[in-house]
Amino acid sequence: MEAIILAGGFGTRLKKLNLDVPKPMVQVQGKPFLEYLLSYLKHSGTAHVVLSVGYKGEMIREYFGEEWKGMKLSWSCEDHPLGTGGGVKKAMAFCTEDQVWVLNGDTFFDVNPEKMYAFHVRENSFFTLAGKQMKAPGRYGLIRYDRQHRIMAFEEKNPETEEGVINGGVYLIRKDDFLAKPLPEAFSMEHDFLEVYVGKDKFMLYLSDGYFIDIGIPEDLEKAQNEYHCFRKYK
Repeated sequence: MEAIILAGGFGTRLKKLNLDVPKPMVQVQGKPFLEYLLSYLKHSGTAHVVLSVGYKGEMIREYFGEEWKGMKLSWSCEDHPLGTGGGVKKAMAFCTEDQVWVLNGDTFFDVNPEKMYAFHVRENSFFTLAGKQMKAPGRYGLIRYDRQHRIMAFEEKNPETEEGVINGGVYLIRKDDFLAKPLPEAFSMEHDFLEVYVGKDKFMLYLSDGYFIDIGIPEDLEKAQNEYHCFRKYK
């Protein structure tokens, strides 16, 4: 396995906690959140991880170095903000495999990678997204899909929604097809890629009931501190 972790966020919504570090370096029970993600990838058989970094990226690189627990680490550094999509596009240059995993550096989703990969290959999918059924998903957009789990559309956030499937921030992408798209240097993966191409290419939804946490807001960061046993098992 080969994976990209998007670790270039500013952590704007965590500023009121006075955490002067990139979001993936926020401490959860004494360790950077990113360490739990890397442990999960290591356990999943990943041999190479590309860290897409921007804001205070040198802090992340100094901490983890060029190798971590036997996994090779490469560093895709942004001189200026590229957005989530631009970060993935630049990081793809460090990847050699045909299928590349992409994870958000501020979320943990305990997806079974073997099952997701098998689904991705079986469906001959260009882009497979891991989704999570969630109650009161008001802060997230929702995914609309058909009986075959082909993604049809992405819906805007609606605070009144009682339940739905959200984007869990884990993707499996056919690298060459992704790089063949006429995409700009800087763009949003969500708005400028997913929403634009979802009706033109085969985008598949892999539903998982695995544990999910997003540390992007203070309330959920506190939740992660209390529930870290759910993702520390890959230590």
